[in-house]
Order: sequence, then structure tokens, then C-alpha cells
Amino acid sequence: MSSMPMPNIRSALRLAPLALLLSPLAFAQTATPTLPADATLLQVSAHGESHRTPDVAQISAGVVVQNTDANAAMRENANRMGAVVAALRKAGVADRDIQTSRIDLNPQYNYNNNQPPTITGYQASNTVNVRLREIAKTGDVLDVLVKQGANQINGPTFSVDKPDAAMDEARKDAIAHAQERADLYAAATGLRVRRIVSISESGENSAPPPRPMMAMAKTADAGTPVAAGENTLGVDLNVVYELGR
Repeated sequence: MSSMPMPNIRSALRLAPLALLLSPLAFAQTATPTLPADATLLQVSAHGESHRTPDVAQISAGVVVQNTDANAAMRENANRMGAVVAALRKAGVADRDIQTSRIDLNPQYNYNNNQPPTITGYQASNTVNVRLREIAKTGDVLDVLVKQGANQINGPTFSVDKPDAAMDEARKDAIAHAQERADLYAAATGLRVRRIVSISESGENSAPPPRPMMAMAKTADAGTPVAAGENTLGVDLNVVYELGR
């Protein structure tokens, strides 16, 4: 009499939690709402918006230096970057709003025909991301950064610090548009809207794109003008309605 193989208990125990995690997802993907026999499904896409004046500006500021010696390039960069960070703090930017994003040291090569490239020096760069919570000071901060040695600046980009209320307005706007379209289709086909079957959402927060700027050695007498404008916060909805008589 042949014996039956014993199950691999250890493998089964490892697989059990995964099955428990996947089961709700699989159910959500396969479950469909129960509909009356005379129901007609209508899917409507709608966009909603709200508008806010931004209250946060983000910039990146960096120092790029070149030297024939790698160690000297890094030391010079560190000294100049230290002055940049100190200037940010003096301008009232909190430490939590200053974050190093990249530090690089790259050799610079000279290429000659039919000759292997030779290293002529080194380029060191250090970049920080800066969050400014007083937008009115953005232009002044940019000018200070250049005066203190920053020679690479990107931005600014503007955003809304607490967008929840504005996003809720956009959602209401989107659902109102969706309902209008559903009512229109229902009336055009001699039906009525019975209920919403499902809603799915995707959101966006549009702002003017940042423009890269290479800082000049000397700044003009006039301060750098910065206009924050207005941000549009939007929501796209896909709404499925049940129509019937």
C-alpha cells in the first residue's frame, strides 16, 4: 500500500497570509453590482476645478565650482555652499525647509583626436531644495542667494500648502457636471437617472512650470520680480449611473 505524500506545512504557512491579503482585492475586482433587468449603465467623465492663490514657493539653489584639484574643488564648494545656507537661515527660512538634494564631483576631460582623454580638472556641485512659506520674499531670497555665491537656480514652483478644501470644491464641481450630463443623456433617451453605481477619481494640481536660471555674477539694481499668479486644482471623475424608466 503506497503512502500519500505529506503536505509541506512550512510552505503552506508562508502562503496563507498572502492569500488572505489577495482575497479582498480579487473580490473587489470581480464583484459587480446587482442590476435590474431593465437597467442601462451610463459612464460619464467629468472635470471639476477650484482656484487658489499659492502660498508656498519652492526653488532649488546650487553652487558649481571648478578646480584642477578634486579636494580643492570640494573645499571651495563647501565654503560657498555654507554661505548660501547661512543666507537662507538669515532670511528666515527654517531648517526643515532646507534640504540637500544632490552633491556631485565630476572630472573634466580634454579630448584630442586619436588620443586618450586627459583629466584637466574637477567640477564640484551642491544643490539644496528650499521651501519658502512667505512668497512675497521669493525675489529677495533669490537675489541674496546669488550675492552669497549660488550660481545655479531652478524655479520657483508655486503650490497650495493645504489643498484639501480646494480639492473638495473641485470634487463638488466635477460631480455637478457629471450629474448634468447624466440627466441630459437620460432625458434624451426617455429614461431617468436611478442611482450612481460607482465613482473613480484622479486629481491634479496645475501650476506654472519652473524655469531654470543660471545666476549672473552681478545682479541688477532692481530686485528679481516674482509673480505667484493663481493655481488651478482639478479633479477628474468617472461616474457610472444606472438609468431606467
